Amino acid sequence: MGIVEVEDSPRPVGTAKQHAIAGRLRGVANVRRTGILIPFVILFLVLAETSGPFLTTGNLLNILDQQSSTLIPAAAVTLVLVAGGIDLSVGAIYGLAGVTAAHFALTTNPAIAIVLGILVGLVVGVVNGVIITVFRINALIATLATSYVVTGISSLATGGNIITDFTRPGFADLARTGVLGVRTSTWITLAAVVLLGFLLARTTSGRYMYAAGGNAEAARLAGVRVYQVRILAYALSGAAAALGGVIDASRVLSAQSSGGSSLAFTVLAGVVVGGTSILGGAGAVWRSVVGVLFIALVGNGFDLLGLDPLYEQISLGVLLILAVGLDAWTRMYRS
Repeated sequence: MGIVEVEDSPRPVGTAKQHAIAGRLRGVANVRRTGILIPFVILFLVLAETSGPFLTTGNLLNILDQQSSTLIPAAAVTLVLVAGGIDLSVGAIYGLAGVTAAHFALTTNPAIAIVLGILVGLVVGVVNGVIITVFRINALIATLATSYVVTGISSLATGGNIITDFTRPGFADLARTGVLGVRTSTWITLAAVVLLGFLLARTTSGRYMYAAGGNAEAARLAGVRVYQVRILAYALSGAAAALGGVIDASRVLSAQSSGGSSLAFTVLAGVVVGGTSILGGAGAVWRSVVGVLFIALVGNGFDLLGLDPLYEQISLGVLLILAVGLDAWTRMYRS
């Protein structure tokens, strides 16, 4: 009786069209993940060639120092967008935290003043999260309303005046002390960005944020506590905006309620230009950092080259439209 050999069943092989579609989808994903690096490197090289003062240690460190109060909120707002929310109150929290810390720095221990300033932002962030999740108010409207309330409170507290004349050196040391030739504000920014990036990319809470932003209902069915995850994201956003406001107040030795009036636009522009989806479920802290620095390089280049700042505003508006359009196009293409 002979042995009958049975041929293995043929493996399913995708059609050429399927392979092409898969390749294009991978290309779309790569554009979303690393697209901001290409214009960033190009702009950096152009400025290095056209402006002598640009590629100097002093100028580059100055850019990092000036952007510290923007990078920290941007890193936290990335978490909010990934989780499916949006936060327009970061500028108002920034101003309130600055005047709070400045006020108490004149009368109490500077360390206590710094902690109080950050706590104020944390509380407002939690309130934002509760209003949006528990009471189910649209995030855009809720945080816009909160920004008006917070700005009004800080204006009433200061009487619309600027708080200046800090006589306690400890408060100024928060942002103005140098370590290894780099200001402490930059070191604090680096630490905050790394921590927030690790939280989003490497922890269970971070994975839950992606799930909540990608498909909230599916996340709930999978056991994800979407409400708690989003409240956490807003709490971190409020605390980060407050830390940025406190650092800025320490740097310039003054604070006012309107200090962060344009911060919300700058932060959101940097985050979206960096590739974080405005619709949630996609993004990374490191890309938001590159996006903020890219916008900072645009502004620095206009200053160094003596160009009209009005063109800078136009450029930033166009960049934001292109970034949102790219996000919409990639989502449509993937669907």
